[in-house]
Amino acid sequence: MPFSDASLPVPTVPAATRLLDRDHSILAFNRRVLNWAERPEVPLVERLRYLCIVSSNLDEFFEVRAEPHVRACLEGQGTGPYTAESFDALSRAAHALVARQYQLYNDELLPAFAEHGIHVISHGKRNAAQRKWVHEYFEREVRPLLIPVALDPAHPFPQVANKSLNFIVKLSGKDAFGRENPIAILKVPRVLPRLIRMPAKVSEGKTLVVALSSIVRAHLHAMFPGREVGQFSQFRVTRHSDLAVDEEDVKNLRTALRQGLQHRNFGQAVRLEVSADCDESLWSFLLAQFNLPQGALYRVPGPVNLARFSQMVDLIDEPRFKDLRFTPYQASYPINLSTGQSFFDRLQRSDVLIHQPFESFDGVIEFLREAVADPQVLAIKQTIYRTGSDSVLMDLLREAVRRGKEVMAVVELKARFDEEANINWAEVLESIGAQVVYGVVGLKTHAKMLLVTRREGRHIRRYGHLSTGNYNSRTARLYTDISHLTADPQLTADMDALFVHLAGQSRLPKLQRLWVAPFDLHKNLVARIDELAQAAGEGKTTRIVAKMNALTDEALIAALLRAGSSGVKIDLIVRGACMLPAQVPGVSENIRVRSIIGRFLEHSRVFYFRVDEDESLYLSSADWMNRNMMRRVEVAWPVTHPVLRQRLIDECLVAYLHDGRDAWELEADGRYERVGRNLHPGEPGASRAIEAHGAQAALMGRYAFRGRSPGV
Repeated sequence: MPFSDASLPVPTVPAATRLLDRDHSILAFNRRVLNWAERPEVPLVERLRYLCIVSSNLDEFFEVRAEPHVRACLEGQGTGPYTAESFDALSRAAHALVARQYQLYNDELLPAFAEHGIHVISHGKRNAAQRKWVHEYFEREVRPLLIPVALDPAHPFPQVANKSLNFIVKLSGKDAFGRENPIAILKVPRVLPRLIRMPAKVSEGKTLVVALSSIVRAHLHAMFPGREVGQFSQFRVTRHSDLAVDEEDVKNLRTALRQGLQHRNFGQAVRLEVSADCDESLWSFLLAQFNLPQGALYRVPGPVNLARFSQMVDLIDEPRFKDLRFTPYQASYPINLSTGQSFFDRLQRSDVLIHQPFESFDGVIEFLREAVADPQVLAIKQTIYRTGSDSVLMDLLREAVRRGKEVMAVVELKARFDEEANINWAEVLESIGAQVVYGVVGLKTHAKMLLVTRREGRHIRRYGHLSTGNYNSRTARLYTDISHLTADPQLTADMDALFVHLAGQSRLPKLQRLWVAPFDLHKNLVARIDELAQAAGEGKTTRIVAKMNALTDEALIAALLRAGSSGVKIDLIVRGACMLPAQVPGVSENIRVRSIIGRFLEHSRVFYFRVDEDESLYLSSADWMNRNMMRRVEVAWPVTHPVLRQRLIDECLVAYLHDGRDAWELEADGRYERVGRNLHPGEPGASRAIEAHGAQAALMGRYAFRGRSPGV
């Protein structure tokens, strides 16, 4: 049976304790990311990349989080979690962040690029030869795809897709039939690149880039022959895009989701972006058309979609600009592995940890590759959450089917914004004979597991891979995650039982090592925190250090506050949203929260608990969010080998607690302050290198001397 929210534990946060707002915390996280675009010591192209990341993050924020605020504003809601006041407060915070983005783009980044001979050249600054080239490009590549729509009763306002580039134009004069229809809409096709590099013959020795919006703007008059173009503006609307499918009421989830994807681009509007000089008559017309309050209007002094300026990174990818980028980082081959050695032989001796991206994800790929090629391997089972549209691992699963092995894939169709890729993989795997299941109705399967079953003489032995991150070769180079390879019979038996449960939805037996959401992960975490609170009350030395992406679950926050009040020393390393108020007198003096924003996206989940000399450490796929604990299939598992556990403590916890460059600390007033020095000099493990360079840079340096990944 699907898990019911009726069994959720009742949070016991003290009534006087006011939690931090989740949505404002998400915006604060993006402000910390934007800081990387502000730093002059960061290479210029990378500063632009961070600026684009913030824009992409904001797109997702509006697509997923803004709709209830907008609705509350339109309905004049005065009470409840979403109100007109909450919309206004969130709007002010978002507008301030966007304003800083464009200030940075116009006043710092563009001039800095110009110093290197790289220009985003507008129509007014193009010479005759450049205008001629732009005109020829427009006629050849752009104009054949444009269809202007003049609005009248027979031509109503067209459907405008989510995040698409459009122009609104005010026309004077009459149309071919003698009628006045002063407003026209021009959609810009998504198949066209948003940035185009001009050829050397017209660039005068410089690197000139022209925006597609500038090309269209320069030729608007050509699209309306016989009419005079007056006021105009580019615009972009963001829509609510979280797919809502009633899984209890559909016969085929895959079919329902595919149908839902067709409507995602036309959900409720939540944000309107226009040019800063857009005339009031035009933006007010658009606001009315999309039924948006004025606070949802963003008048920006530049391109309406900074996220698409990430294309510029590729347009100037040449050796002479190498100093404008980070020095390429080449991951080492996993230090616990030897090339050419059988994974099965190696894992029979002891477990293996891979710290990505400092160590290469190639170790995981090679593990699966050996399993596919080994005639003694009988079955392979894997969860698929985010693999990407071009996946080596998926190709290996297909090869395993071809070789006659039993392959089971638990494909999560509802992985947000990856639904289409996962549907396609499910269909491909099913078509060649793999057993494909979609997990449990009402729950997302977010656990990351790969299980290999092998015949060894007269016995069957299992080998497993568990991970804090996805089976995605691209993001494995960009996200910090922990991969755990094991032949531990208890842990692999638990994995097998969970795969059986996901396929057959039979009752999950009592497990020996795994904590599984939504069954006991949440309960066990709360119990473990409360155990430490009791131990602290008895005078024992206690410590909690937990690293995750987000902390928003109220029951876990309440447990942490209880533990902190009992004397447990707690450090939380939370990359993004955090609702726990830290360092508040009388509430959370013993709890510190820090966020690490670095070159790589912090993604590993590591939970450490200590009472006197008794310590335990868990890795997990789950953040401390209600959805992860109650509406997803997640796992947490212990790392019991003392050497491996200490390595995780050193690299994932201690290093980040002593980071004096890329860390931000949450203050009692709810603001984050960037750490400019090591704040924990009295603790063991402090390192001047970490303080000076940041934890990630220190780890990159450590692994750089341990050998490169084969083939790099």
